[in-house]
Amino acid sequence: MATALGGALGVAAPAVAEETAPSAGPSTVRCSITDARLAELSGLVVVGEQTLALDDGGDQVSVLGLDSACQVVDVQTAPVDPYDPEDLAVGPDGAVWVADIGDNDAKRPTVALHVLRPEGPALYRLTYPDGPHDAEALLLAPDGTPYVVTKEVLGSSGVYRPAGALADGATVPMERVATVNVTLTGTPGGPVGRAGQLMITGGAVASDGSALALRTYTDAYVWPLVGSDVPGALATTPVRLALPESPQGEAISFSTDARSLVIASEGLPIDVTEVPLPTVVSAATPAAETEVPGFAALTREGSPLPAALLAALGATIVVWVGGRLIRRS
Repeated sequence: MATALGGALGVAAPAVAEETAPSAGPSTVRCSITDARLAELSGLVVVGEQTLALDDGGDQVSVLGLDSACQVVDVQTAPVDPYDPEDLAVGPDGAVWVADIGDNDAKRPTVALHVLRPEGPALYRLTYPDGPHDAEALLLAPDGTPYVVTKEVLGSSGVYRPAGALADGATVPMERVATVNVTLTGTPGGPVGRAGQLMITGGAVASDGSALALRTYTDAYVWPLVGSDVPGALATTPVRLALPESPQGEAISFSTDARSLVIASEGLPIDVTEVPLPTVVSAATPAAETEVPGFAALTREGSPLPAALLAALGATIVVWVGGRLIRRS
């Protein structure tokens, strides 16, 4: 696992310097999810003609494959009871990464990354250098390095990566390599009012490595990516896109050609929506499709996969109470 990337510790994205994107065309609904197994949808990855989806509930690691009509056509599982899986990514080798990083009460001694490969699943445990954090976003760099982005009620999120090589069953410390600051935008949506504009709930990296994205309950932020320098990308000015209003938007992916974002929310039925990117952050050429292999060592169902601080402080009380009323978010 490569970890010696560019970017100094504590690299921070500008707090108010995001660039609002010009309109790139209307959003369109791809399909609507109705399957009860995805009532708490928290992660999406578009892979070719199929979409992988992650629910943050359940008593095992489970990734569902959806067809173009949002029907479940494949289920990949690992016999591990996760604590609170929150995001999903596909690596350069086609392995599926499940980020078990949710921690509403900030009490977990470790968080976990479950990696599903044909030869069997791997479990990587990680610790923060500065105590537990709640997190819902995973950025998997093109070189396979995972970055965890925390969910903070005041809009200043830490970005962490493993400080050493990952090993199945072992616990590896993380290091903080960047800070992402977001501010109130006025975009409606989410379960916690204005505070939802500040809380990062999902992440994605384009399959061609051209860009990365983070989302809140209401907005998406997109940065150009050079190589695998995620901290360096996050130190530049992002393009912000106001997302269609949704009850609890956490899932985000790039489309296969990296010209759009694909988003979804918790709750049923829920639309999977495609949001076009402006040319300033669109890929210059179509992305190559990542093939996701079958998982012979895992339990399967179905067919194989085809390949403003005061305002924030006021909202904190609402978030604090809401986070305890809703066990998983």
